Amino acid sequence: MVEAAETKPQLPARRRQQAAIALKHKLGQEAAPRIVAKGYGAVAEKIMKLAFDNDVRVRHDPDLIEVLAAVEVDCQIPIEAFAAVAEILSYVYQANGQIPPGEKEP
Repeated sequence: MVEAAETKPQLPARRRQQAAIALKHKLGQEAAPRIVAKGYGAVAEKIMKLAFDNDVRVRHDPDLIEVLAAVEVDCQIPIEAFAAVAEILSYVYQANGQIPPGEKEP
């Protein structure tokens, strides 16, 4: 889950509101994470509430929101977002006690 309280002022008005984008990745089954939900304002608040209520990890990253906002729901993330999303997923996998395929346990 990626969240941004506010994005850059030069963005269109709807993107200056709170924004939230939810990602999903099936470890070992999908090549790249995909966007499963996104929204602004009240919709973003609902996405965030669902995340917090279900102990889904959230990250504040306005630059990543800007890149992912252009991607349609149920589509894989673009190559430009791989590095940032990989960092997030690595943290989530470690926090959840999962080891990504091809990596050795410490």
